[in-house]
This record gives sequence, structure tokens and C-alpha cells, in this order.
Amino acid sequence: MVDVLIDASSLHRLIEGIFVGAGCSQDEAARVAENLVTANLSGHDSHGVWRTHSYVLGLRSGRQLADQEVSVEVDTGPLLVLEGHFGMGQTVGAQATELGISRAREHGVAVVALRHAGHLGRMGAWAEQAADAGLISILFTNARGGALVAPFGGAERRFGTNPVTIGVPHEEDPPLILDFATSIVAEGKTNVALQGGPAVPSDALVTGDGLLTGDPTALYGEVQPGMPADPRRGSGALRAMGEHKGSGLAFMCELLGGVLTGSGPSSPRPEQFCNGMLAIFLDPSLLADPGSFAAEVNEFVTWVKEARAAQGHDEVLVPGEPELRRRRQRQADGLELPDGTWASLMAACEDVGLSTEDVDAVLALR
Repeated sequence: MVDVLIDASSLHRLIEGIFVGAGCSQDEAARVAENLVTANLSGHDSHGVWRTHSYVLGLRSGRQLADQEVSVEVDTGPLLVLEGHFGMGQTVGAQATELGISRAREHGVAVVALRHAGHLGRMGAWAEQAADAGLISILFTNARGGALVAPFGGAERRFGTNPVTIGVPHEEDPPLILDFATSIVAEGKTNVALQGGPAVPSDALVTGDGLLTGDPTALYGEVQPGMPADPRRGSGALRAMGEHKGSGLAFMCELLGGVLTGSGPSSPRPEQFCNGMLAIFLDPSLLADPGSFAAEVNEFVTWVKEARAAQGHDEVLVPGEPELRRRRQRQADGLELPDGTWASLMAACEDVGLSTEDVDAVLALR
């Protein structure tokens, strides 16, 4: 496979043009492009631009809808239940987070239940949005219609990759963002590996026969040429991280992000895909003296980072630090996209009617 090297601004323009062609407003197209490209810049290629074609197909089929506004179903002041109307996750996720920020500033705490959202993308983006506003956030997310992960001890799919995300504001760069799938690897990383990107661990998946493997075809089966890999075609599953502990977290994400929000858990029923998110926002200035909270966070971060490095490591990093470093490096050096990712982007361009000349007009390949 030959990688394509492209600068972030050119890639952003290309993705934005694709989503305008797919029927999104200019504002929404720019928002989706920013979210996907920033995921690549941050090193989370699993939630980056490789998803473009599947999003386009979702818009064409009606599984995701362009330019939706969340509606408020329940409002007690500090608690909101929001209907996402299967809108693009980069739109309804941002709206839900902004409402949570506003209510937390008013009440000190806000609980936001978002249901029936399109794919919400990299969840760390919403924790960063809250941290930039000075708020702590705790997010539990599930994926109805997206069962990909086997429970501990199982060889059949029962959970989504169900991320857990926690953000804490930090006076220094970067904000402290913990954002991880409860599977050993995110589904997107398996897809990237399928396209010739970095391999996943040799025990990240389980075959339908119950054997551990690192072969992405356990999840995708045989891939149709020119079409996005479909994880529904494989007979195997991803495995939960941390054995029973990760499996337990994934289970609780189904209950909190799915059942409690009204979005629905993973199930054998052939339901339309959607994300559900339970988000908790806290104003730390009302829980602790603002000056002492910030000072103690800084002091603790420094103490953790001063720990001696173990064999095979150069230093200790804190949550959010690897992403910041990758962003700076990739902004400077450009983004390497696997050939399979580039092919999927060109397929998306074709689907929305962008010609080769249109693509050439916005690209700045290095």
C-alpha cells in the first residue's frame, strides 16, 4: 500500500466539499470536516476521515440526516433529555454539549441525555469543548444497532465499542482528556488495519469459533471492491479491553448511554444505528476554591510526569498529551492516509458528483 501525504487544510477543504455535495449546509459540512480531520491530526485515525464515505452513504440512505436541531424532551433545569433526530453527530453532539455547558454554568451541574444521534465521532472533542469552558465532563456512549464487541468469556457480539470519556480543565496545554473505547481497539482502528494501516494486537478480536486473532477479516469478512468495509459481514467480534473490567464498563455504557437515555441498547433487533450519550458536566469552581483546584491539578500533573520512566519508555505522559503532540507534528508534516482511506474518499467524491478536476482544485498533495 502507498500512503498519500496531504496537509490538513487541503484535506479539510476536500471533506467539506464532499459533505456539501452530500446535502449538508456549508456550516455543517465545515463542522464535520473539522471533527474528522482533527481526529486524524490527534492520532485517532479510527474516528477520522476514513469514515467520510460511510457517512455519505448514511445520508443517502436516510440513516443519518443533515442539518438537524436537537429538541428538548425533558427539562428540569439541571437535567435535559434531548432528541437527536438521527442528525449528524458532529452537529447534535456539539449542540448537546453547548446546552450542558450553559446549564452547568447556571446550576453548577448538568446531566444531559442525548438519544438517537448519528455517529458522534471522537468523543474527546466534546470533553475538549467542555474543558475549554472550564468544566469537568464525564461521558458514557453506546451504539444501538452497532454491536461489535464480545462480552468477557463470549465469542458473539453484544456491545458497541462504547467509549468512556472524562475531561478536566487544565491551565496548561493540553486539557486533561481521557477518551477510550471499552474494546481492546476501536472498530475504526481495525478498519484502518484492514486498509493497510498499523496492525491491531494479535488478540484484539475473536473469531466466530472462539479463537483469538488480530485478523480484521474476522470482523469484516470479505470486502466488496469500491465499498466501505462492513463490520456486519464477519462472523467474529472485537474483544473487550481489560478482560472482565472492560466488559463491565461496556455493559454499563449500554445501560447509561442506551437504556437510560431512551436511545436503546445493542440488541439482536435490526434497528437503525444511533449513538446514545449520557453526559455529566460539573463546574469545579463550585466544588473547590478555583485557585486551589487549578494549583493542585497543576501540582499533581507535574508530580506524575516526574516519575522515572520504565524500560521501553522515554517519559510519563498525562491524558491528552499524546494527542497534542501528534497534532503539532501532523500539522507541520502533513497527514499520511493509507491508500485504502484515499480510495474511499475518492469513492465518496464520485458518489456526490465531485469530478477529478474538482478534487484537484482543492488539494495540495506533498
